[in-house]
Amino acid sequence: MAERLGYSFIDPSLLAHALTHRSWCAENEGYESNERLEFLGDAVLGLAVTEFLYDSMPDLAEGELAKIRASVVSSAALAQVARGLDVGPHLLLGKGETASGGADKRSILTDAMEAIIGAVFVDGGMETASTFVLEHFADHIVYSSDGPGGDDYKTVLQELAVQYFDGLPTYVVNGDGPDHERYFEAVVEVGGEVRGRGTGGSKKQAEQAAARQACAALHDLTRDLERNTDSLAAGGGSP
Repeated sequence: MAERLGYSFIDPSLLAHALTHRSWCAENEGYESNERLEFLGDAVLGLAVTEFLYDSMPDLAEGELAKIRASVVSSAALAQVARGLDVGPHLLLGKGETASGGADKRSILTDAMEAIIGAVFVDGGMETASTFVLEHFADHIVYSSDGPGGDDYKTVLQELAVQYFDGLPTYVVNGDGPDHERYFEAVVEVGGEVRGRGTGGSKKQAEQAAARQACAALHDLTRDLERNTDSLAAGGGSP
């Protein structure tokens, strides 16, 4: 589980604690549920996202920032991140919750994800927890801010693809989950190679997230190409 999270706990027992649901504690003595860590993680998540939005979006008013934050810290977003990290199968659940599909319930996954964030905070402090949050919730911040004043990464990627690869990006999107909690995974290819992957609560969101990753990769690539071109021009010919 720690490998999927991308974080190595100094105290591994914190992760085990974060994955312990109250239904397990009711059937097994000597365990404490993840509810206190969930309470802490909720506050840490809100602060990490708020600080990032405040610093990175100076032109947005308080009301706009609040709307974006509400979307990013929503139960839908938390459950989606938890599913992407495969949290469900690692949860300690009571027999009743296990039998009723608790490992994929939105409320249980939401609480567990908040508890994990709380555990990271206790283990590594606020800076570490903020890095963890932004790493796993970046796609949600992107598509929550998409719209007036937001970036349309699909359009940017299309322009880069046409300019440098003489072709358009191609997307492959797959959906999963029950109808009321569908989530999507998108892969985008440019120039015959996969350049980005992303997830979202809709096809559009998943494509935007994948395009965002591809834009970052292509900006680095095209910057190198332009530098090489400038170097050749300054040298007066081919190497």
